[in-house]
Amino acid sequence: MFTPQHLKDLFPQENDLKACNPPPPIHQRETLVNGELVPWIGPVETVRSAICVRKADGSLAQVELGSHPVGGIPEARVALDAAVAAYDNGRGEWPTMTVAQRIGVMQDFTRQMAARRDEIVNLIMWEIGKTLPDSQKEFDRTVEYIKATIDALKRLDNDNSRFTVVEGTIGQIRRTPLGVVLCMGPYNYPLNETFATLIPALIMGNTMVFKPPKFGVLLFQPLLEAFRSAFPKGVINTVYGKGAEVVPMLLESGKVNVLTLIGSSRVADHLKKMHPKVNRLRAILGLDAKNAAIVLPDADIELAVKECLLGSLSFNGQRCTALKMLIVHRSIVDRFLTRFTEELAKLKAGMPWDKGVSITPLPEFGKVEHMTRLVEDAKEKGAKVINEGGGATSGTLFNPAVVYPVKEGMLLYREEQFGPIVPVMAFDDIDIALDYVITSEHGQQVSIFSEDPATIGRLVDPLVNQVCRVNINCQCQRGPDVFPFTGRKDSAEGTLSVHDALRSFSIRSMIAAKQTDDSKRLLDEIVRDHQSNFINTGFIL
Repeated sequence: MFTPQHLKDLFPQENDLKACNPPPPIHQRETLVNGELVPWIGPVETVRSAICVRKADGSLAQVELGSHPVGGIPEARVALDAAVAAYDNGRGEWPTMTVAQRIGVMQDFTRQMAARRDEIVNLIMWEIGKTLPDSQKEFDRTVEYIKATIDALKRLDNDNSRFTVVEGTIGQIRRTPLGVVLCMGPYNYPLNETFATLIPALIMGNTMVFKPPKFGVLLFQPLLEAFRSAFPKGVINTVYGKGAEVVPMLLESGKVNVLTLIGSSRVADHLKKMHPKVNRLRAILGLDAKNAAIVLPDADIELAVKECLLGSLSFNGQRCTALKMLIVHRSIVDRFLTRFTEELAKLKAGMPWDKGVSITPLPEFGKVEHMTRLVEDAKEKGAKVINEGGGATSGTLFNPAVVYPVKEGMLLYREEQFGPIVPVMAFDDIDIALDYVITSEHGQQVSIFSEDPATIGRLVDPLVNQVCRVNINCQCQRGPDVFPFTGRKDSAEGTLSVHDALRSFSIRSMIAAKQTDDSKRLLDEIVRDHQSNFINTGFIL
């Protein structure tokens, strides 16, 4: 059983901290603007780890990892102006490069990034409390994503390298950039989810204003020099400071062409309205989700328990794709909960570097207290925590709580908990389960567990019109990255995948000419003498 004292004892003692291999303190005193690492002499913010230490007096204190700049509106404006100048209304060096040239730049950046793997992995682990294997996986998956994006762009450009003749018109169609992109990533996958938008946006020829996530800022510091040396000046510029202060100015300027945000729908709605020309702003958004698992009477209980456990508690449930409501048929709910809590009890809590650990500290300030409020609200309205020690806390650790029965009126019924709480509700009629999904403001994914083909078929048909991915006998998840990742309702705008992201951050443009001998001769000379980076028939190997 996990008690507060047991959880507290999992944190290292202050005197033993060095043996845990914390990263050397990083006191970042530079920002990347207009191709230069500009010295910073203004205010800074201390970065505290998700990991606490036990002090000699018995108290807990979060480990200090370093500090980073806290900019304001003047600094954000300079970064924006640099991105605008680098794009230069589509005339800049980066947007007018050939695709092959941009790919070469991205390959150079990737080589430099790969050389900093160990440093960045350690920072992911210490900043946000992600386990060492998962931190390594996040880095490696990101590198593979970049390589897959490059390969996809080669195929896309090669497909567009020929002329098309239709009804007496010669045309060549390619994809071109949109302009200046404002990129803001999430803290739960600070590297991978951020780069899932940043990389395709850059490689398609856009310029960038990049605001790092609120947790996971320092892990980008080792990449600043790689960004500076690989990309032309002004192509990527960093902004720090309070989002509520600097982001409105960036959007209200009207100079941002694309907003990419992985965060809350409430924030996204607010930000989009700030742009003076909303129709000129393209938004690629990954937002809230309250993904449900529907467990039918004929489900394989052992399989359902395994997948629901992973789906609800991987990285402490801090994933937009996490299962955040388990809807189980009443005839099997007791058996399901018994097995679920038995398997949950086997999960190991500890520090991210501990072998086999699953439950780790939470990085977000006040998150433990918020989790406690959600559980207490459900208990006050008739639910119980059914796993022994569920909801116990100490410092930044929160022992997972399985809460049952959850019903309408409880905060957990609709609110996305984004943490280690597993709400469970029972149903008698499948229409109740379907109604939960239908009436939800979110529409990302759902999981269904059944062994009956007819039942699965009947459920899939309405569910695919409510969510964008139906998982059969498996947890919700994003990957593989070649699959489309999006959502309905308030869960997303735009589609991300290796293939789709390139299209999300670009638009089709074309040249056209009459099918005459003069036009053919003119186009032939342009191609032969390499007069245009757009009009060409080159093939990228």
